[in-house]
Amino acid sequence: MLIGVPKEIKDQEYRVGLTPASTRELTSRGHQVLVQSGAGVAIGLADEAYIAAGAAVCGDAGDVFARADMIVKVKEPQAAERAMLRPGQILYAYLHLAPDREQTADLLKSGAVCIAYETITGPSGGLPLLAPMSEVAGRMSVQVAAANLEKSKGGMGLLLAGVPGVAPAHVVVIGAGVVGAHALQVAIGMGARVTILDRNVDRLRQLDLIFGNRVTTLYSSGHNIEESVLDADAVIGSVLLPGAAAPKLVTRGMVARMKTGAVVVDVAIDQGGCFETSHATTHTEPTYVVDGVVHYCVANMPGAVARTSTFALNNATIGHAAALADKGWKRALAEDKHLKAGLNVCEGRVTYKAVAKALGYEYTPADQLLD
Repeated sequence: MLIGVPKEIKDQEYRVGLTPASTRELTSRGHQVLVQSGAGVAIGLADEAYIAAGAAVCGDAGDVFARADMIVKVKEPQAAERAMLRPGQILYAYLHLAPDREQTADLLKSGAVCIAYETITGPSGGLPLLAPMSEVAGRMSVQVAAANLEKSKGGMGLLLAGVPGVAPAHVVVIGAGVVGAHALQVAIGMGARVTILDRNVDRLRQLDLIFGNRVTTLYSSGHNIEESVLDADAVIGSVLLPGAAAPKLVTRGMVARMKTGAVVVDVAIDQGGCFETSHATTHTEPTYVVDGVVHYCVANMPGAVARTSTFALNNATIGHAAALADKGWKRALAEDKHLKAGLNVCEGRVTYKAVAKALGYEYTPADQLLD
């Protein structure tokens, strides 16, 4: 199989779909890899490293899309990239389709086989291809909150850790999954006062056993969310419903009553966000202010630490990439129910139930396309 790796074109996105090490894994299996020149140069992965790993390098994304049987990316294809997809071509990347009607329509029109990292499941549960970026985003979210609490960034001028004689900031984390747990870990490490909310009481028990009285755990009821948000100096939104649009847990009315200069970081923005006042931003213009509250809603947060993120992502994605290349998509999906869960759009049909429900499309089970 010929695997294509285009350079990412989303604003301030420097990650790359395959590292030279992942490239070698595929070429050693007899596959061809075609990398767009400069795809990894921003994070220290020179074209020469890909050539040494057995790849060919070309100068134009159009060549990559035209020649490749499978496109391996990081972020969802932008409009110009979607226009280059063709029927039967495999697209293997983050897609986040539920809140993105335009992308979904274009992928359906393309006839491509679109496999989303974020809905591939794991044998022990969870979403193993989403987890590494969730870990990065969770840890980054507290750094971002701390920076934007500074007066020069529009915040209230508060030091997250406080100092002796001055109370630390109160950080509220909504959702105790991978993002939330990593945000909690960093917030505690930086000296903040932390509250975390979730509906999974067993998960809250785990965190209580680990962190003890350094964290307040609360059941995620509407009442508890409202009380916590209004007392917060920074709120991290980290709620995920796999493949579906994120629930709006913090209303516009709550935001209007928050402290002036407070910060919200909506890590769920890839799936539409969990604050009613959220809309996606970029690393170029990462924040905006609503009712005196600073909103950070960058849809590709891990792109800011692109080298770390690329290596972490490749650790998770290369196994399935190799399976798709070795077996072809039909056999690979038929033999692996976890990889099959990643099929979101295929040959003009929506094959992931949550996406179909969110956008009003007819749902076609993946098994119907694997015969």
